[in-house]
Amino acid sequence: MATASKSLPLEAATHLKMRWQIFQSTHPNIRIRQAARELGASEAELLATAVGESAIRLAGDWGQLIKSLPALGDILCITRNDHAVHEKTGRFGKISISPGHALVVNRAIDLRIFFSHWHHGFAVTETTRKGPRRSLQFFDLAGTSVHKIYLGDTSDQRAYDDLVARFSAEDQRTTIETASPAPMPPEIPDRQIKAQRLRQHWLALQDTHDFIDLLRDFGVRRQQAFRLVGPDLAFPLGADAFRTALKSSAASQLPIMIFVGNKGCIQIHSGPITRIVDHQGWLNILDPGFNLHVREDAIARAWVVRKPTRDGIVTSLELFDAKDQPILSMFGERKPGEQERSGWTDLCAALIE
Repeated sequence: MATASKSLPLEAATHLKMRWQIFQSTHPNIRIRQAARELGASEAELLATAVGESAIRLAGDWGQLIKSLPALGDILCITRNDHAVHEKTGRFGKISISPGHALVVNRAIDLRIFFSHWHHGFAVTETTRKGPRRSLQFFDLAGTSVHKIYLGDTSDQRAYDDLVARFSAEDQRTTIETASPAPMPPEIPDRQIKAQRLRQHWLALQDTHDFIDLLRDFGVRRQQAFRLVGPDLAFPLGADAFRTALKSSAASQLPIMIFVGNKGCIQIHSGPITRIVDHQGWLNILDPGFNLHVREDAIARAWVVRKPTRDGIVTSLELFDAKDQPILSMFGERKPGEQERSGWTDLCAALIE
Protein backbone atom coordinates (compact mmCIF):
# COMPACT_ATOMS: atom_id res chain seq x y z
CA MET A 1 0.00 0.00 0.00
CA ALA A 2 1.21 3.51 -0.78
CA THR A 3 0.31 6.98 0.36
CA ALA A 4 -1.74 9.31 -1.85
CA SER A 5 -0.17 9.81 -5.27
CA LYS A 6 1.20 13.11 -6.47
CA SER A 7 2.16 14.55 -9.83
CA LEU A 8 4.48 17.50 -10.25
CA PRO A 9 2.83 20.57 -11.81
CA LEU A 10 4.35 21.45 -15.18
CA GLU A 11 6.09 24.50 -13.72
CA ALA A 12 7.64 22.39 -10.96
CA ALA A 13 8.69 19.73 -13.49
CA THR A 14 10.37 22.40 -15.61
CA HIS A 15 12.18 23.69 -12.53
CA LEU A 16 13.27 20.15 -11.62
CA LYS A 17 14.60 19.65 -15.15
CA MET A 18 16.67 22.83 -14.88
CA ARG A 19 18.00 21.82 -11.45
CA TRP A 20 18.85 18.35 -12.77
CA GLN A 21 20.75 19.79 -15.74
CA ILE A 22 22.73 22.14 -13.50
CA PHE A 23 23.44 19.32 -11.06
CA GLN A 24 24.71 17.09 -13.89
CA SER A 25 27.06 19.81 -15.12
CA THR A 26 28.64 20.16 -11.68
CA HIS A 27 28.54 16.43 -10.81
CA PRO A 28 29.21 14.71 -14.18
CA ASN A 29 30.00 11.30 -12.67
CA ILE A 30 27.17 11.02 -10.14
CA ARG A 31 24.68 8.17 -10.42
CA ILE A 32 21.10 9.22 -11.11
CA ARG A 33 19.86 7.38 -8.00
CA GLN A 34 22.13 9.46 -5.77
CA ALA A 35 21.31 12.64 -7.71
CA ALA A 36 17.59 12.04 -7.20
CA ARG A 37 18.12 11.68 -3.47
CA GLU A 38 20.09 14.93 -3.28
CA LEU A 39 17.54 16.79 -5.42
CA GLY A 40 14.62 15.57 -3.32
CA ALA A 41 12.99 13.74 -6.24
CA SER A 42 12.66 10.17 -7.46
CA GLU A 43 14.80 8.67 -10.20
CA ALA A 44 11.73 8.21 -12.40
CA GLU A 45 10.77 11.87 -11.96
CA LEU A 46 14.23 12.92 -13.14
CA LEU A 47 13.97 10.65 -16.19
CA ALA A 48 10.50 11.99 -16.98
CA THR A 49 11.94 15.50 -17.39
CA ALA A 50 13.84 14.15 -20.43
CA VAL A 51 10.73 12.80 -22.20
CA GLY A 52 10.66 14.16 -25.74
CA GLU A 53 14.45 14.40 -25.77
CA SER A 54 16.38 11.38 -24.48
CA ALA A 55 13.52 9.40 -22.92
CA ILE A 56 10.27 7.82 -24.14
CA ARG A 57 7.55 6.73 -21.76
CA LEU A 58 6.48 3.11 -22.11
CA ALA A 59 3.13 1.51 -21.34
CA GLY A 60 1.15 -1.63 -22.04
CA ASP A 61 1.30 -5.23 -20.94
CA TRP A 62 4.63 -5.64 -19.16
CA GLY A 63 4.39 -9.41 -19.53
CA GLN A 64 4.21 -9.08 -23.31
CA LEU A 65 7.16 -6.69 -23.20
CA ILE A 66 9.21 -9.25 -21.24
CA LYS A 67 8.28 -11.93 -23.79
CA SER A 68 9.64 -9.64 -26.54
CA LEU A 69 13.08 -9.24 -24.96
CA PRO A 70 14.80 -12.35 -26.42
CA ALA A 71 14.87 -10.51 -29.77
CA LEU A 72 17.38 -8.03 -28.30
CA GLY A 73 20.11 -10.66 -28.04
CA ASP A 74 22.80 -10.16 -25.42
CA ILE A 75 22.02 -7.40 -22.95
CA LEU A 76 22.98 -6.23 -19.45
CA CYS A 77 20.38 -6.61 -16.68
CA ILE A 78 20.65 -4.58 -13.47
CA THR A 79 18.55 -5.13 -10.36
CA ARG A 80 19.35 -3.27 -7.16
CA ASN A 81 18.24 -2.04 -3.79
CA ASP A 82 19.72 0.68 -1.58
CA HIS A 83 22.83 -1.31 -0.69
CA ALA A 84 23.44 -3.93 -3.41
CA VAL A 85 23.66 -3.77 -7.20
CA HIS A 86 23.47 -7.01 -9.23
CA GLU A 87 24.56 -6.93 -12.90
CA LYS A 88 24.29 -9.86 -15.31
CA THR A 89 25.08 -10.11 -19.02
CA GLY A 90 23.20 -12.59 -21.17
CA ARG A 91 19.96 -12.94 -23.06
CA PHE A 92 16.33 -13.44 -22.16
CA GLY A 93 14.77 -16.84 -22.71
CA LYS A 94 12.75 -19.58 -20.98
CA ILE A 95 10.15 -17.01 -19.98
CA SER A 96 6.90 -17.90 -18.26
CA ILE A 97 4.20 -15.35 -17.49
CA SER A 98 1.43 -15.77 -14.92
CA PRO A 99 -0.98 -13.21 -13.48
CA GLY A 100 1.15 -10.59 -11.77
CA HIS A 101 4.40 -12.53 -12.12
CA ALA A 102 7.08 -13.58 -14.58
CA LEU A 103 9.94 -16.07 -14.44
CA VAL A 104 13.05 -15.82 -16.61
CA VAL A 105 15.34 -18.83 -16.15
CA ASN A 106 17.78 -18.65 -19.05
CA ARG A 107 20.84 -19.47 -16.91
CA ALA A 108 22.70 -16.13 -17.19
CA ILE A 109 19.50 -14.07 -16.96
CA ASP A 110 17.58 -15.50 -14.02
CA LEU A 111 14.77 -13.25 -12.74
CA ARG A 112 11.65 -13.32 -10.57
CA ILE A 113 9.43 -10.40 -11.57
CA PHE A 114 6.44 -8.97 -9.66
CA PHE A 115 4.44 -6.72 -11.97
CA SER A 116 2.33 -5.12 -9.23
CA HIS A 117 5.40 -2.97 -8.53
CA TRP A 118 6.08 -2.04 -12.18
CA HIS A 119 4.36 1.33 -12.55
CA HIS A 120 6.60 3.40 -14.85
CA GLY A 121 8.72 2.43 -17.84
CA PHE A 122 11.09 4.41 -20.06
CA ALA A 123 13.24 3.84 -23.11
CA VAL A 124 16.34 5.93 -22.47
CA THR A 125 19.22 7.06 -24.66
CA GLU A 126 22.20 8.42 -22.74
CA THR A 127 25.17 10.22 -24.25
CA THR A 128 28.48 8.70 -23.13
CA ARG A 129 32.12 9.00 -24.17
CA LYS A 130 31.68 5.78 -26.13
CA GLY A 131 28.54 6.99 -27.89
CA PRO A 132 24.81 6.54 -27.26
CA ARG A 133 23.80 4.04 -24.59
CA ARG A 134 20.26 2.70 -24.89
CA SER A 135 18.21 1.07 -22.18
CA LEU A 136 14.79 0.07 -20.88
CA GLN A 137 14.17 1.18 -17.30
CA PHE A 138 11.30 0.30 -14.97
CA PHE A 139 10.21 1.87 -11.68
CA ASP A 140 7.74 1.34 -8.87
CA LEU A 141 5.00 3.75 -7.81
CA ALA A 142 7.48 5.73 -5.70
CA GLY A 143 9.70 6.21 -8.76
CA THR A 144 12.38 3.83 -7.43
CA SER A 145 14.16 1.55 -9.89
CA VAL A 146 13.03 -2.08 -9.99
CA HIS A 147 14.90 -3.26 -13.11
CA LYS A 148 17.04 -1.93 -15.97
CA ILE A 149 18.08 -3.49 -19.27
CA TYR A 150 21.01 -2.02 -21.21
CA LEU A 151 21.91 -2.78 -24.80
CA GLY A 152 25.48 -3.81 -25.60
CA ASP A 153 27.65 -3.77 -28.70
CA THR A 154 26.08 -6.95 -30.10
CA SER A 155 22.46 -6.22 -29.15
CA ASP A 156 19.89 -5.97 -31.94
CA GLN A 157 19.23 -2.24 -32.28
CA ARG A 158 16.40 -2.71 -34.78
CA ALA A 159 14.60 -5.10 -32.44
CA TYR A 160 14.95 -2.46 -29.71
CA ASP A 161 13.45 0.20 -31.98
CA ASP A 162 10.55 -2.11 -32.84
CA LEU A 163 9.93 -2.89 -29.17
CA VAL A 164 9.96 0.79 -28.17
CA ALA A 165 7.55 1.65 -31.00
CA ARG A 166 5.23 -1.15 -29.92
CA PHE A 167 5.18 -0.19 -26.22
CA SER A 168 5.50 3.58 -26.50
CA ALA A 169 2.84 5.26 -24.34
CA GLU A 170 0.30 7.68 -25.76
CA ASP A 171 0.99 9.90 -22.75
CA GLN A 172 4.39 11.50 -23.26
CA ARG A 173 4.12 14.19 -20.60
CA THR A 174 7.23 15.15 -18.64
CA THR A 175 5.52 14.55 -15.30
CA ILE A 176 4.52 11.26 -13.68
CA GLU A 177 2.40 10.32 -10.70
CA THR A 178 4.33 8.95 -7.75
CA ALA A 179 3.44 7.94 -4.21
CA SER A 180 5.62 7.27 -1.21
CA PRO A 181 5.37 3.74 0.16
CA ALA A 182 3.26 3.39 3.27
CA PRO A 183 5.27 2.96 6.47
CA MET A 184 5.77 -0.60 7.63
CA PRO A 185 3.37 -1.66 10.39
CA PRO A 186 5.02 -2.11 13.78
CA GLU A 187 6.50 -5.48 14.53
CA ILE A 188 4.38 -7.74 16.73
CA PRO A 189 6.15 -8.13 20.10
CA ASP A 190 8.07 -11.40 20.38
CA ARG A 191 6.08 -12.39 23.48
CA GLN A 192 2.89 -12.49 21.39
CA ILE A 193 4.35 -14.98 18.91
CA LYS A 194 3.86 -18.68 19.57
CA ALA A 195 7.54 -19.45 19.09
CA GLN A 196 7.26 -23.20 19.62
CA ARG A 197 4.53 -23.53 16.99
CA LEU A 198 6.58 -21.35 14.64
CA ARG A 199 9.53 -23.69 15.09
CA GLN A 200 7.35 -26.76 14.50
CA HIS A 201 5.97 -25.33 11.28
CA TRP A 202 9.47 -24.30 10.19
CA LEU A 203 10.73 -27.85 10.74
CA ALA A 204 7.81 -29.13 8.64
CA LEU A 205 8.77 -27.06 5.57
CA GLN A 206 9.01 -29.02 2.32
CA ASP A 207 10.12 -26.23 -0.02
CA THR A 208 12.02 -22.97 0.53
CA HIS A 209 9.29 -21.14 -1.41
CA ASP A 210 6.84 -22.01 1.40
CA PHE A 211 8.81 -19.81 3.80
CA ILE A 212 6.99 -16.61 2.82
CA ASP A 213 3.66 -18.28 3.64
CA LEU A 214 5.08 -19.31 7.02
CA LEU A 215 5.98 -15.71 7.86
CA ARG A 216 2.56 -14.51 6.73
CA ASP A 217 0.70 -17.17 8.72
CA PHE A 218 2.47 -16.19 11.96
CA GLY A 219 2.51 -12.45 11.27
CA VAL A 220 6.27 -12.22 11.79
CA ARG A 221 9.02 -10.47 9.93
CA ARG A 222 11.95 -12.38 8.56
CA GLN A 223 14.55 -11.51 11.20
CA GLN A 224 11.97 -11.85 13.96
CA ALA A 225 11.37 -15.44 12.86
CA PHE A 226 15.13 -16.00 12.83
CA ARG A 227 15.38 -14.77 16.42
CA LEU A 228 12.57 -17.01 17.65
CA VAL A 229 13.20 -20.42 16.05
CA GLY A 230 16.51 -21.21 17.71
CA PRO A 231 20.20 -20.95 16.72
CA ASP A 232 20.26 -24.39 15.11
CA LEU A 233 17.91 -23.00 12.43
CA ALA A 234 18.99 -19.34 12.32
CA PHE A 235 22.33 -18.18 13.71
CA PRO A 236 23.24 -14.46 13.90
CA LEU A 237 26.61 -13.27 12.61
CA GLY A 238 28.45 -10.00 12.13
CA ALA A 239 28.72 -8.11 8.85
CA ASP A 240 32.16 -9.59 8.12
CA ALA A 241 30.56 -12.99 7.48
CA PHE A 242 29.68 -11.89 3.95
CA ARG A 243 33.27 -11.02 3.04
CA THR A 244 34.48 -14.28 4.55
CA ALA A 245 31.90 -16.29 2.59
CA LEU A 246 32.81 -14.59 -0.69
CA LYS A 247 36.54 -15.15 -0.26
CA SER A 248 36.09 -18.75 0.82
CA SER A 249 33.81 -19.61 -2.10
CA ALA A 250 36.14 -17.84 -4.56
CA ALA A 251 39.20 -19.66 -3.22
CA SER A 252 37.56 -23.06 -3.68
CA GLN A 253 35.64 -22.09 -6.84
CA LEU A 254 32.50 -23.34 -5.14
CA PRO A 255 29.40 -22.73 -7.29
CA ILE A 256 27.07 -20.43 -5.37
CA MET A 257 23.88 -18.46 -5.92
CA ILE A 258 23.57 -14.75 -5.08
CA PHE A 259 20.10 -13.17 -4.94
CA VAL A 260 19.61 -9.39 -4.96
CA GLY A 261 16.13 -7.93 -5.15
CA ASN A 262 13.58 -5.28 -4.45
CA LYS A 263 9.79 -5.44 -4.35
CA GLY A 264 9.53 -5.60 -8.15
CA CYS A 265 12.34 -7.94 -9.18
CA ILE A 266 14.81 -10.50 -7.84
CA GLN A 267 17.93 -11.24 -9.89
CA ILE A 268 20.06 -14.35 -9.39
CA HIS A 269 23.63 -15.32 -10.23
CA SER A 270 24.53 -19.01 -10.28
CA GLY A 271 28.09 -20.29 -10.53
CA PRO A 272 31.53 -19.72 -9.05
CA ILE A 273 32.99 -16.26 -8.46
CA THR A 274 36.62 -15.19 -8.89
CA ARG A 275 37.59 -11.53 -8.66
CA ILE A 276 36.71 -9.73 -5.41
CA VAL A 277 37.66 -6.04 -5.22
CA ASP A 278 37.30 -3.34 -2.55
CA HIS A 279 36.55 0.17 -3.81
CA GLN A 280 35.45 3.21 -1.83
CA GLY A 281 33.37 1.33 0.73
CA TRP A 282 31.88 -1.11 -1.77
CA LEU A 283 32.74 -4.81 -1.82
CA ASN A 284 32.63 -5.91 -5.46
CA ILE A 285 32.65 -9.05 -7.57
CA LEU A 286 34.03 -8.16 -11.01
CA ASP A 287 33.76 -11.27 -13.17
CA PRO A 288 32.98 -11.68 -16.87
CA GLY A 289 29.21 -11.63 -17.19
CA PHE A 290 28.59 -10.89 -13.52
CA ASN A 291 29.27 -7.85 -11.34
CA LEU A 292 28.06 -7.35 -7.78
CA HIS A 293 28.48 -4.21 -5.68
CA VAL A 294 27.60 -4.25 -1.97
CA ARG A 295 27.87 -1.36 0.46
CA GLU A 296 29.60 -3.26 3.23
CA ASP A 297 29.02 -0.66 5.94
CA ALA A 298 25.25 -0.97 5.37
CA ILE A 299 25.23 -4.60 6.56
CA ALA A 300 23.76 -4.47 10.07
CA ARG A 301 23.27 -8.21 10.54
CA ALA A 302 23.99 -11.49 8.79
CA TRP A 303 22.33 -14.83 9.48
CA VAL A 304 23.08 -18.42 8.58
CA VAL A 305 19.62 -19.88 8.02
CA ARG A 306 18.67 -23.55 7.63
CA LYS A 307 15.36 -24.56 6.07
CA PRO A 308 14.15 -28.15 5.68
CA THR A 309 13.00 -29.25 2.22
CA ARG A 310 12.06 -32.57 0.66
CA ASP A 311 15.63 -32.61 -0.73
CA GLY A 312 17.25 -32.05 2.66
CA ILE A 313 18.39 -28.96 4.55
CA VAL A 314 18.97 -25.83 2.44
CA THR A 315 21.33 -23.28 4.01
CA SER A 316 21.50 -19.58 3.21
CA LEU A 317 23.53 -16.57 4.28
CA GLU A 318 21.18 -13.59 4.50
CA LEU A 319 22.15 -9.93 4.95
CA PHE A 320 19.99 -7.11 6.36
CA ASP A 321 20.39 -3.38 6.84
CA ALA A 322 19.68 -1.33 9.97
CA LYS A 323 16.04 -0.87 8.90
CA ASP A 324 15.45 -4.64 8.80
CA GLN A 325 15.43 -4.61 4.99
CA PRO A 326 17.06 -7.49 3.08
CA ILE A 327 20.24 -6.70 1.15
CA LEU A 328 21.02 -10.07 -0.44
CA SER A 329 20.99 -13.83 0.07
CA MET A 330 23.59 -16.47 -0.78
CA PHE A 331 23.08 -20.19 -1.30
CA GLY A 332 25.09 -23.07 -2.62
CA GLU A 333 24.17 -23.62 -6.26
CA ARG A 334 21.58 -26.37 -6.57
CA LYS A 335 18.60 -27.33 -8.67
CA PRO A 336 15.25 -28.68 -7.45
CA GLY A 337 15.61 -32.34 -6.61
CA GLU A 338 19.28 -31.98 -5.67
CA GLN A 339 20.77 -31.99 -2.20
CA GLU A 340 22.80 -29.03 -1.02
CA ARG A 341 26.49 -29.09 -1.95
CA SER A 342 28.60 -30.28 0.96
CA GLY A 343 31.13 -27.53 0.26
CA TRP A 344 28.48 -24.88 0.92
CA THR A 345 27.19 -26.66 4.03
CA ASP A 346 30.74 -26.77 5.39
CA LEU A 347 31.40 -23.11 4.49
CA CYS A 348 28.33 -21.96 6.43
CA ALA A 349 29.21 -24.19 9.38
CA ALA A 350 32.68 -22.60 9.46
CA LEU A 351 31.11 -19.13 9.64
CA ILE A 352 29.40 -20.12 12.89
CA GLU A 353 32.42 -21.72 14.54
